[in-house]
Amino acid sequence: MSSTSPSSPASASGTAAPRDAKGGFWPVLLCWLAVALDGYDLVVLGAVIPRLTETKALGFDAGSLTTAATLGLVGVGIGAVAIGPLTDRFGRRAGLMVCIALFSVLTFGIAWAPNVATFVTLRFLSGLGLGACLPTALTYMTEYARQGRRGSAVTRMMTGYHVGAVLTALLALVVIPRFGWEAMFVVGGLAGLLTLPVMWAKLPESSAFLEARGKTAAGPAEQPVRPSALLRGRLLRVSIGIWIASFMGLLLVYGLNTWLPQIMGAAGYSLGDSLGLLLALNLGAVAGLLLAGRVSDARGNKRTVLLWFGISAVFLALLSVKLESTVLVYAAVFLAGVFVFSAQVLVYAFVGHLFAAEVRGTALGLAAGVGRLGAIVGPFLGGMLVSAGIAYPWGFYAFSVAAVLAVLALLAVPAQLRESDA
Repeated sequence: MSSTSPSSPASASGTAAPRDAKGGFWPVLLCWLAVALDGYDLVVLGAVIPRLTETKALGFDAGSLTTAATLGLVGVGIGAVAIGPLTDRFGRRAGLMVCIALFSVLTFGIAWAPNVATFVTLRFLSGLGLGACLPTALTYMTEYARQGRRGSAVTRMMTGYHVGAVLTALLALVVIPRFGWEAMFVVGGLAGLLTLPVMWAKLPESSAFLEARGKTAAGPAEQPVRPSALLRGRLLRVSIGIWIASFMGLLLVYGLNTWLPQIMGAAGYSLGDSLGLLLALNLGAVAGLLLAGRVSDARGNKRTVLLWFGISAVFLALLSVKLESTVLVYAAVFLAGVFVFSAQVLVYAFVGHLFAAEVRGTALGLAAGVGRLGAIVGPFLGGMLVSAGIAYPWGFYAFSVAAVLAVLALLAVPAQLRESDA
């Protein structure tokens, strides 16, 4: 194994990529935009479903809409897992541009889907490209950020996810009534396509990737680290701990975003309050991302992600208690958002810290891909509890347990990797 193995102390957090003169703030902005496309995809199907249902467009019914939503997420998960080894071999810049191009063209094509089967197929295929964007952008930003600032760099970038989701929801209010549901996919596709020429001109390759590739090519003594290194020995146990935490993190994010209004309605809150609480949850998410990165940089990745999941478990359990004060209810939901949503992002920051540049893309891709399974299970779990009539309070208990399981999984992951871990 090379001297820059995934478990070597010298490379556990990689080499900080200097801010290239050609790069400036452009890499930060472009990675933020790539993540904003993920936020767009989170909301766009939900935004068009009422119109698809109302007009019976393309012959959609409840079952086929569920299939479209599920297969889209499956595609995202597969794309996230598949892209890692490719970016570790061919580079972050090319990988990100290819992913955005694939997602944009296929999303654009959804607007002209002639039937349900084509619509669902294009959603799945566009998901492959979209799923590959997030881990690639995370890898790039981890390597681009200055040493000691990686946590805040990753969490700031991930605010694009929530900003993209909110802007898409607001855009849908204006676009769909005037231009139809198809226009939302045209806008999403064009947004991605317009980003590509700017990336071509302004996004330099990751310095850490170029350095790692240079070491690999230096001679026979420098053998490349294979992605399979993550799946054997102690690194397999480390990877499993990370995967469980990522799974639970996205289970919470998607489960709460999908069912919070319904659960709060079952608790006796009005529909207006329930929707307002969903907004409070996501505003808390943005605030939490800005806070979590700073704490992680100051206190350490593992310590912070454990603290964040632990506090998430407490606040989620507290939401099972009916509060009479509206202010206290909104404050509790806001604080839950602060910790729940950024806990998942701190998992990504932790992975970027643990693994060297040679396999960082693969490690982040696997974490994101396995996490997407949680994005499917979370809404399904919430739906089961709602259907059974026990969403309140048992939904909050179930989500609290998921946060506790993430804590237990991460306790088995070391704060640093050693040469003997390979």
